[in-house]
Amino acid sequence: MAGASRQGVGGRRRIDPAATEGGSAEVVGWRRGGSDHAFEAVLAAARTGDAWAVEHLYSALAPSVAGFFRLQRAPEPDDLTSEVFVGVLRNLGSFRGGEDGFRAWVFTIAYRRLSDARRAAGRRPVVEPLDAAADPAAEADVEADVDRLLATRRVRALCATLPAAQRDVLLLRLVGRMTIGEIAQVMGRSRGAVKALQRRGLAAVAGSVDRQGVWR
Repeated sequence: MAGASRQGVGGRRRIDPAATEGGSAEVVGWRRGGSDHAFEAVLAAARTGDAWAVEHLYSALAPSVAGFFRLQRAPEPDDLTSEVFVGVLRNLGSFRGGEDGFRAWVFTIAYRRLSDARRAAGRRPVVEPLDAAADPAAEADVEADVDRLLATRRVRALCATLPAAQRDVLLLRLVGRMTIGEIAQVMGRSRGAVKALQRRGLAAVAGSVDRQGVWR
């Protein structure tokens, strides 16, 4: 789905919602901290196939999803991101909820795609050298502070030292902004087990920071 942020999903030309019949300039502000009303307007338009709304959903979350895959050192993170949004678009009609629920739903799909990729890799995991992985381009107004921090090589290196389950929990919490209950459901674990994984992961991160000093 390369270039979708410029052309729209599937290569369609970007359409300004303010210039589209039934569109509203209000939805442009949904991408970060917007109202549920604005989100619902985007979602409703995307369900009918409006290109501007589909692009809006993609542009709002794709950088975070791609960052999640990169931090997991998944092979072909951009391809996996595209697959996630193909699944999102196919199943938009089944989604029920507001903006926070939508983000959690998208990252649930992302986690399942990651699990599929891990199973497919089997005994032949593809480990990409850290220096070969390009940092995601900075995206204005798209979870900027968190995503830019998590895109750094040092953070990727730290994540790589964590056991997979701890890394999954921390990234679903930090990048996916999912609740403990949502993570427990998608990972098939109890809330207590997820809390324990989070606690151990955070302790490992804190220990590394203490040993290495303040990151710059």
